Amino acid sequence: MPVNVIGRIYTRLLLPRFCVSSESTMPSNSVRVAAAQMTSINDLAANFATCSRLVKEAASAGAKLLCFPEAFSYVAAKDGDSVSIAEPLNGPLMNKYCSLARESSIWLSLGGFQEKGSDDEHLCNTHVVVDDTGEIRSSYRKIHLFDVDVPGGRVYKESRFTEAGKDVVAVDSPIGRLGLTVCYDLRFPEIYQLLRFQHGAQVLLVPSAFTKVTGEAHWEILLRARAIENQCYVIAAAQAGKHNEKRESYGDTLIIDPWGTVVGRLPDRLSTGIVVADIDLSLVDSVREKMPIAKQRKPIDFWKAASL
Repeated sequence: MPVNVIGRIYTRLLLPRFCVSSESTMPSNSVRVAAAQMTSINDLAANFATCSRLVKEAASAGAKLLCFPEAFSYVAAKDGDSVSIAEPLNGPLMNKYCSLARESSIWLSLGGFQEKGSDDEHLCNTHVVVDDTGEIRSSYRKIHLFDVDVPGGRVYKESRFTEAGKDVVAVDSPIGRLGLTVCYDLRFPEIYQLLRFQHGAQVLLVPSAFTKVTGEAHWEILLRARAIENQCYVIAAAQAGKHNEKRESYGDTLIIDPWGTVVGRLPDRLSTGIVVADIDLSLVDSVREKMPIAKQRKPIDFWKAASL
């Protein structure tokens, strides 16, 4: 199915193990990225095996960066179990994921790792970026915690076991400057505006485990809004399907360009696999030049003084 992208036609080709959106000849100023979709469970080894397979597929497809969803390494079956398996970022589990990156010479966005917190009762939901030599380049601790009574669903209280982060984080990479977020952050446009207008982000990463109810209602529209209003690519790797009897994720892993066009999407919203797309940073520059919102934005003091 053709997808229009400001004057270019990207043809989506379904390959045996992954979906790729690209032109027949990749432009010289483009770079290939991938986003993973999976159904993590309460088994560290099983999840690592799935991630290992997806890393090899992404590397074989020529991707320079593979993005994993929130809670890629573990989804608890019972409240509090995630705290018991949490490790520091220099622990053995993260070292295994760093080795994956090094062995396949690919950057990894590990979007929501159970990092050991400041005490034995808490963890940090940490988005870790690892380079192609296996070195951790940056980490972001989720700021907005999911304390929500989902309409028609269950009550979530992420803050019961998770410490909120305080720092906005961006990092340079081979695919441009990455703005790091996690899942529920998506509902708070301020963090994305800071990443774009103060930290120079060109690509916004939104690893997630959206619930089925909230995903059906808001997932794609929020992602496209963040891409459009910040004139950035958005890569949103998603958890999908039933993790256990109590928890189900919406899925629908997406890659979106700075005009808000979906340029990569898994055909099956619930499958495990990767979607691959070629992103072009000159498109970011073109969109921003033609619609110069960075110059036209009002400073915060303007709004403080404005009469409502």
